[in-house]
Amino acid sequence: MTIDASADRAVRAAVAARFERLPMSRWHVTVRLIVGAVTFFEAFDQLLIAYAMPQLRQEWHLTDSASTWLLTVGSVGMLIGAVLSGRLADRIGRVKVIALCVAVSSVANLALAATQSSGSFMAVRFVQGLAIGGEVPVAATFIAEITRSHRRGRFVLLYELVFPAGLTVGALVAAWVVPLLGWRWMYVLAAVPGVLCVLVQRAVPESPRWLAEHGRVQEAADVMTRIETEVQRATGRPLPPVTDLPADAAGTASGAAPDAVPEAGASGLRGLFTGRYRRRTLVIGALWFTGYFVNYGITSWLPTIYQNRYGLSLSDALLYSTVTACAGLAGCLAAALTVDSAGRRRVITVCLSGAAVMLFVLAYLGARTPAQVLVWTSLAAVFFFGSNICLYLYTPELFPTRMRALGSSMGGAMNRLGVILGPVVVGMVYAGGHVSPVFVVLGAVALAGAAVAVLGAEETAGRRLEEVSP
Repeated sequence: MTIDASADRAVRAAVAARFERLPMSRWHVTVRLIVGAVTFFEAFDQLLIAYAMPQLRQEWHLTDSASTWLLTVGSVGMLIGAVLSGRLADRIGRVKVIALCVAVSSVANLALAATQSSGSFMAVRFVQGLAIGGEVPVAATFIAEITRSHRRGRFVLLYELVFPAGLTVGALVAAWVVPLLGWRWMYVLAAVPGVLCVLVQRAVPESPRWLAEHGRVQEAADVMTRIETEVQRATGRPLPPVTDLPADAAGTASGAAPDAVPEAGASGLRGLFTGRYRRRTLVIGALWFTGYFVNYGITSWLPTIYQNRYGLSLSDALLYSTVTACAGLAGCLAAALTVDSAGRRRVITVCLSGAAVMLFVLAYLGARTPAQVLVWTSLAAVFFFGSNICLYLYTPELFPTRMRALGSSMGGAMNRLGVILGPVVVGMVYAGGHVSPVFVVLGAVALAGAAVAVLGAEETAGRRLEEVSP
């Protein structure tokens, strides 16, 4: 091990130790609110297509196949955006990528409102998908990197609640705006939060962990000093001394020389499939895929199913779908409050299993009435929303700073693959005119995800990022 390598590891360990001594304060809350607002509106944008779809089908005379493509093209963009943004954020920084994504998404909303054909709508949705898919995993990475290990789960997931909250508020706003003003005004309103890109650049500091990892030692130290000053001002008390240096300052949790660890220093796509990270990448990818396959297989088609299969009016179909979204938000809150005590692995396993049970029960009952579908899909949403929100916490913990954004983005890419295939498969199954088989398929996928969590997930609760991922 060279002297320079040893010094770099010492700097990274010192940054981690300085974060570990910081009490939660107004500074943490402020940064969480700003980045959370960005994530909130990205989530708001993401689900609007489901609520615009009934009117789009009528206006442009869309077939079921064309509707499916319109629903999923944004997700294709999100998949590509997730992969690209991870590599970009690991190279140029977290904050720059977050600001860029929110600006692109806002401009895309204005363009969507002006489109006159399904073809142009699909093209713009693809571009917007690049931004939405890029922002969410990078923002989750950033929040994880500014948080100490003690009660990290609750802090991060209370931030991540803004994503399902954005979905819920998007559903509520769309349920009111679309029947009253039409789908175009919904997208005009969604463009307003683009001003947040300026606030992010001015008020949110770059991650000191990322700066230290890239050799920008003095800049990392200066940013940490500013953060410590803000925290001390907010708490009104002197900070504890920096004595809690990680035992694995050299890069390992076991005390072994870092050069003896095969994955030490590995980065990029190759690093994700080296040593311990290979299994983590595969497990986390499977969990993202199954969780969001179920989530969007249900939520993307519910308004259409309520309207076409059960004959509900547009306003009632959107209202029923909104109830399910609100139930999912309750599940996210429950996960946030229990993830530190119960652990990530257990929460994810229980939630995916619970979702599978609810969906199997609905299929067994025959999904004969809209009320039946409403009750059981809402119960299932409590579980699969709870599982999915945990993945935003769990994934950044599993990868080191040098490839944390990329690892999170790979999880986000598998998320988008599930988002794409879920609605496609549901559309294919539902094309036969029967609803119960839809819930059998979705329940089976949720059960497969629970099995992966039981067999392959490892626990990270209460451990430093540098300990979990050297």
